[in-house]
Amino acid sequence: MSMRRLGLLGGMTYHSTVEYYKGINSAIAHVVGGHTSAPLFLDSLNFQEVRNYQVNEDWDQVGALLASHARTLEKAGAQAVMICSNLMHKVAPSVADAIDIPLIHIVDAIAAAAKRRGISSLGILGTSPVMRDAFYADRLLANQIQAVKACEADIEITDQIIFDELTKGIIADTSRVALCCVVDRLAQAGAQGVVLGCTELPLILSEQDTDIALIDSAAAHIDAAVDFILNR
Repeated sequence: MSMRRLGLLGGMTYHSTVEYYKGINSAIAHVVGGHTSAPLFLDSLNFQEVRNYQVNEDWDQVGALLASHARTLEKAGAQAVMICSNLMHKVAPSVADAIDIPLIHIVDAIAAAAKRRGISSLGILGTSPVMRDAFYADRLLANQIQAVKACEADIEITDQIIFDELTKGIIADTSRVALCCVVDRLAQAGAQGVVLGCTELPLILSEQDTDIALIDSAAAHIDAAVDFILNR
C-alpha cells in the first residue's frame, strides 16, 4: 500500500508527542496489517524555549520558530505537517504561510469528530489562550460547531493544572476532580460535549470520569493524520 509521509512538530510537550507517535503507528498497523508502521518525520522542539515565548506572549517569535521547523520537515520530504499541540495552533497561520504543503489543523479534526457524534456545541477545556482567545472558538464556528467558553475562574484552574502538573507528567486525583467540575459547569452552560483542548488532558480525563461526551483532541488529530497517510 502506498502511504504519504507526514511531518510532526512535537515536543510541546513530549508526553503527548509520545501518544501521537504511538497512536498513529498503532492505527496504521491495524488498518494495513503485518509489520507496517507509519512513514513519519518528527521534529521535537525544546518545550522550555517554546514555553518562554508563551509566558512572554511573544507569539510572533514562537510562530517564526515553528515555521522554521515546519520548513525543515518539508525539505526533508514531508507531504503535510501537523502541530502536536492545541495551544500552538494560535500561530498556525504563520506555519501554514511558511510551507507549500498542507497543515492538518487540530480544530478541523475536532469539529469532524464532534459532527460524527452529532454534537453541535462544544465546551472548550485547555490552556488559558485556548479557552479565552478567539483563534480556537472561531475555527470551531467556521466548522459549524458552537463554542461554549468557561468562566474566568475555571480558565485559571485549568491552565494551572496543565502547566504546573500535566506538562510535567504529574497526574493528581484532586486535579481530576477539579477538572470534572469544570466540565460539569460547561455542560450546565449549554455544551453538548467538551473538547479536551490540550493534548495532555487525556492523560488525566476520560469519558469514564464524566456524564458528558468528551472529544479527545489528540485522538481526533491522530485520526486525521491516519486519513492523510492512507490517502482516504
